[in-house]
Amino acid sequence: MRRVVVTGMAGMTPLGATWPDIRAAMHEGRSGIKYIKDWDKLTDLKTRLGGPVDYFEHEKSFPRKAMRSMGRCSAFAVKAAESAFAAAGLTDDPVLKSGRTGCAFGSSYGSTEPTKGFVKFMDTGEATGLTAMSYIKMMSHTAVINVGIYFGLRGRVITTSSACTSGSQAIGYSYEAIKHNHADVMVAGGAEELCPTMAIVFDTLFATSCKNTTPQKTPQPYDQDRDGLVIGEGGAALILEEREHALARGATILAEIVGFGTNMDGTHVTDPQSETMGEALKLALADASLLPKDIDFVSGHGTATVQGDIAETLATSEVLGSDVPIHSLKGYFGHMLGACGAVEAWLTIEMMRDKKFAPNLNLNQVDERCGKLDYITGSFRDIDATHVMSNNFAFGGVNTSLIFKRSE
Repeated sequence: MRRVVVTGMAGMTPLGATWPDIRAAMHEGRSGIKYIKDWDKLTDLKTRLGGPVDYFEHEKSFPRKAMRSMGRCSAFAVKAAESAFAAAGLTDDPVLKSGRTGCAFGSSYGSTEPTKGFVKFMDTGEATGLTAMSYIKMMSHTAVINVGIYFGLRGRVITTSSACTSGSQAIGYSYEAIKHNHADVMVAGGAEELCPTMAIVFDTLFATSCKNTTPQKTPQPYDQDRDGLVIGEGGAALILEEREHALARGATILAEIVGFGTNMDGTHVTDPQSETMGEALKLALADASLLPKDIDFVSGHGTATVQGDIAETLATSEVLGSDVPIHSLKGYFGHMLGACGAVEAWLTIEMMRDKKFAPNLNLNQVDERCGKLDYITGSFRDIDATHVMSNNFAFGGVNTSLIFKRSE
């Protein structure tokens, strides 16, 4: 089979848009979680916390003509892809329009603002406020379409709007597309914009953090005193490339993707199943022809919800054993939903290259119901990792596992 490597990465998080900036904030123990004052008017919303990317003015990011079809969600995606292509040295490469470059991107929803115009139309019959681009901005595949059009891509298109696994499925399916010779290059990632509609979804499930007066101390993945998740926003893109294609043009190889596993629970829409989560990890190991002991580090999903944290860590411990180091990055950024899998993959590769992995933020005492694992706390951990695993799990029982190998 053809080998698949990563030659470019970029993204935006509540802590910054470059790895040096994000790493510096993590070393200081800072998070991007803030009190969202604009949500005070939403009387039935209990949480007031979010992870905004408040430095990103999406309306000014691209020429006006290009912005006609972009909401904030797709602007995150296109900006991340633009920076990732530049990092890979592919911005003006003919391969982009050759039919051998494709795109896989996902989000939970798209942009929510245009939805109000459609609701008004359904309630009153009035279409004021709706334009020809309203649906394009809100549709579930707005990110992948806007990325493809902006760069003139003509290859395989994969839309992975699977909530919290959107970004990781995009990377996994892109890896498979190149591995099986359907493409030479794929841009893969996820994006999400911060919106109170996302928060109320989890509010109604009693799954949001309501520690509104101490935003820097929550969420608390895997901690016994966690009270729920915090919604964040952002986006990330990885440029995946067939290894020989990358070597032929002298590209810098950042990592290699060697394993991908995905499945679904098939039981309940919001109750995660540890057994099938574990099966997804086993699928990735089998795809990579690796043994559990070969995994040197795990980037966990860690949403700071009781059911999710427990099911995930029990599955991880059962498959990989109790000695594997693990962290969740959601203590720093909140839960970026459709973007989290891509952002976490990007930053996991950065840490693997640095040989230093960030601690779990706000993890003071591991919940005794969680699986027995080596939860990183305190400061960055020196780990000379050859293989790292990045796992994500979504509503509907969608499970993903990616395995990256350090570049030689």
